[in-house]
Amino acid sequence: MTMLALAPLSAIPDNRPLRVEHDFLDFVLVRSGDDVYALEDRCSHGDIPLSEGELAGCLLECWLHGSVFDVRTGIPQTPPAASPVKTFPVTIDEVEGTPTVFVEIG
Repeated sequence: MTMLALAPLSAIPDNRPLRVEHDFLDFVLVRSGDDVYALEDRCSHGDIPLSEGELAGCLLECWLHGSVFDVRTGIPQTPPAASPVKTFPVTIDEVEGTPTVFVEIG
């Protein structure tokens, strides 16, 4: 198990997706109140960054073709996407006194 520190919690706007690039992976972080979710920043239908889409609660819409994904599960809620987007477990730990978002990969 590998944990990656992606961003301070304060850098993630509430109800707006945030793109975070980390070495070999691009993530989209979503904050809804106290909950933070992490997904691969790539629509499973069109290889488009989901971080450029619209967020409504726990649903993230790809701006190009309109597929909507549940950020909690990565499962598409509307076509044309049929495959889920990869999600990552999130933990929040303090780094030098700053709450920081970590994701688990591998």
